[in-house]
Amino acid sequence: MADVERRAVRTVGAETAPKSLAPSGGTAGGTPHNHSSWRPKRSRRRQSHLLFLLPALAYMVAFFGYPVVKNVVMGFQHYTTTTFYTGQAPWVGLANYRAVISSSVFDKALLNTVLFTVGSIAGQFLTGLAIALFFRRRFPLNGVLRSLLLLPWLVPLIVSSAVWRWILDQDNGVLNRFLGALHLVQDRPGWLTSTSLALFAVIVVNIWIGIPFNVAILYGGLQDIPEELYEAAALDGATGWRAFRHVTWPLLRPVVSVVLVLGVVYTVKVLDVILGLTNGGPANATQTIASQSYQLSFQQFDFGQGAALGNILIVISLVFAVLYLRANRRAVEQ
Repeated sequence: MADVERRAVRTVGAETAPKSLAPSGGTAGGTPHNHSSWRPKRSRRRQSHLLFLLPALAYMVAFFGYPVVKNVVMGFQHYTTTTFYTGQAPWVGLANYRAVISSSVFDKALLNTVLFTVGSIAGQFLTGLAIALFFRRRFPLNGVLRSLLLLPWLVPLIVSSAVWRWILDQDNGVLNRFLGALHLVQDRPGWLTSTSLALFAVIVVNIWIGIPFNVAILYGGLQDIPEELYEAAALDGATGWRAFRHVTWPLLRPVVSVVLVLGVVYTVKVLDVILGLTNGGPANATQTIASQSYQLSFQQFDFGQGAALGNILIVISLVFAVLYLRANRRAVEQ
């Protein structure tokens, strides 16, 4: 062992001695570096990288940056159909925001937005996690069934809404006929026409649509967890729920953060499902901020107030994303 240590010391000394004797700014032989030969190459490489990024930057500015800035400006203007002919949109300051916040529909729409978002995210995530854990096991037709689960995600939302509207129809819907045949209900519930059931029905449909996304992302995260960790945990007696708590969940937490943040940002602005099923009714029972913004802009043609509601929705999404990411970062650091 002593001989090995002495040889290691001599080797390290031999490697470090020339570096210490070499003059700064040059090589061991005293020849200075030629910085002028590689600096132009480096600058040209950076320019080529920027050229490749320009199409993506132009796309982001044209299709994301400009609409957001335009929507923010419209929220402070009296922007109506006459603006398209006259080109004039008088500046009204915070009048649009005061009008939409003080309206009788805003409180109901805000509450429905919260209930719709929380209910959808909870249902999608819990169901998606359970299905992802189930498919982590190997069994026949595993890949085929996972592929079929993507179908609700691939179908256009307006088509899914039309199908579910037929399923949930009070008089001729498949669901009421099925429940009636099993004698589970006496009267046919108005899933989309009752003020007490409409929001619940819309949430269930949105959960069905969002499950494939959660399954795909969470299943990918589960595949990255090494099997050796489960084997080591099993030797310590950690199986089943204990293995999930101490192995699966800590390693899956970064993926869970991505799923929840993206899910909230997407769900809070869902419009197609609500328009296809209830159009915000009955009696504003399923009215959300997104659907109210749509109605103000494209049914009442008050684009200024519609833009103001859209800006409020953007702020809500950003605040949630920042708060959740900070809380999750603190939990990881602890």
